[in-house]
Amino acid sequence: MPEEDEIPADSPQEEKRPAAPMLDVHPVHEKIHSWRDFLLHLLTITIGLFIALSLEGLVEWHHHRQLVHEAEMSLHAEIRSNAAGLSGAVADIEKQHQKLAADVTTLKQLINTGKLPKDSNLEITFNVRGFENLSWKTAQSTNALSYMSYETAKQYAQIYELQDQFEIAEHQAARDAIVSLGPFMNMGKEEGPSRAEAPAMKEHIEILQAQLLLLNSLVTKLDEQYKKFLAAKH
Repeated sequence: MPEEDEIPADSPQEEKRPAAPMLDVHPVHEKIHSWRDFLLHLLTITIGLFIALSLEGLVEWHHHRQLVHEAEMSLHAEIRSNAAGLSGAVADIEKQHQKLAADVTTLKQLINTGKLPKDSNLEITFNVRGFENLSWKTAQSTNALSYMSYETAKQYAQIYELQDQFEIAEHQAARDAIVSLGPFMNMGKEEGPSRAEAPAMKEHIEILQAQLLLLNSLVTKLDEQYKKFLAAKH
C-alpha cells in the first residue's frame, strides 16, 4: 500500500482558534412515561436556557457599561482640556482684528497718497490652536456611543461637530494670512509695498478680517457649549 504523505515538521499549520462558547442541551437520560414527565423535562430545559442566556446577557451588559464609563471619563477629560485651551481665544482674535484694521488704514493712505505714513508698521499674525479629539475617535471606533443614551451621545456630537467647524474656519484663516503675507516675502527690510501693490494687499487683509469674524462667532458658541456641558457634568 502507498505510504501516507508525511507533513514536514516545519510546514505551516492552521492556527487553532478557541471555540466559541456554546450552550449545551443534553438529552433526557430517563424514559418519559407521561405528558407530566415530558412537561417537567421541558420546563427544566427552558429554565436552564433562561438562566444561561440571562447570565450571558448580564456579562455583556456589564461589559458595555464599563466601556461607556471609560469612554465618558476620557471624553470629559478631553473636553475639559479643550475648554481650558480655549481660554483667551476671543481676546486673541480681537487683538489680531485690531492689528489688521490698522494695516488696512495704512494701505488706504498708501493708495491715496502714494506714500506710507511715517513710522508705519504692517503686521500680519495668526495663531492656530487646534483641539484634541482622540477620545472622540476612540469612542466611535469602539461603538461606545451606541451604548449611551441618545441625549448623551447628542451632547458629545454637538461639541465635537462645533470643534470641527472651528478648525476648518481656523485653517482657512491661516491660509488667508499666508496669502496676505505673500507680498512681503521678497521685500527688503527697509522696503515697503508699492502703491500698485497696495490694493491687492488691502483686499487680502480684509478677507482675513472677515474670516476672523466667523472665528469669533464660532469660538463664542463653542465656549458656551463647553461651559454648559461641564456645569451639567459637575
